[in-house]
Amino acid sequence: MPILQFPDPRETGPEGVVAAGGDLHPDSLRLAYRQGIFPWPHPGLPLLWFCPPRRAILDFSRLHVGRRLARIQRTSRLTFTRDAAFEQVIAACRGAKRPGQAGTWITPAMERAYCRLHRDGDAHSVEAWDENGQLVGGVYGVDAGGAFGGESMFHTQPNASKLALLFLVDHLAARGADFMDIQMLTPHMEALGAVEIPRDEFLARLRKIRASGRSLFDALPGRNAGL
Repeated sequence: MPILQFPDPRETGPEGVVAAGGDLHPDSLRLAYRQGIFPWPHPGLPLLWFCPPRRAILDFSRLHVGRRLARIQRTSRLTFTRDAAFEQVIAACRGAKRPGQAGTWITPAMERAYCRLHRDGDAHSVEAWDENGQLVGGVYGVDAGGAFGGESMFHTQPNASKLALLFLVDHLAARGADFMDIQMLTPHMEALGAVEIPRDEFLARLRKIRASGRSLFDALPGRNAGL
């Protein structure tokens, strides 16, 4: 049964926990993301929903593409698609090994839930393909009604996930978005220009971009590599 209401995300404790319990019904996820809230399972605890006091975002005006990455982007022979292999991307993200982490937050239940959200048109992916048609990188996340929340990336070929992310940023910017929610700051994202901002500032930006009524993705997904 979907969650019908969340507490005010501005009134959480120091850890940013908004609520505990509930399920991953698509309506629960839609409601959460549109309020700046995201689920983060912790073993042995009910499902926890977060809106941290400080939020990491990739502001497109601050995007930094170094000379080496720019050169790789210019000469890459990878091709990119949107929403062509969402289930493969999230499965690969779930199986990716991450330094310093014993496991992944993408539980089987979360994988199923986000695949269902994708079929409903609210979760999206970008895929990177090599010359042999093999999936070698990708990123997925959630459209929170005009604001995109990135969830996870993977790569099996160097720089494939970075290039997929840059393809996604170009697409979102072309649709009028000026930032992407990345939830937590990592060294990789910080190198691209990501920063942390106070929760109130993030929620205000989220409300503003949602009020614009912009559409970030086409209603009918396809394997079109153009913007």
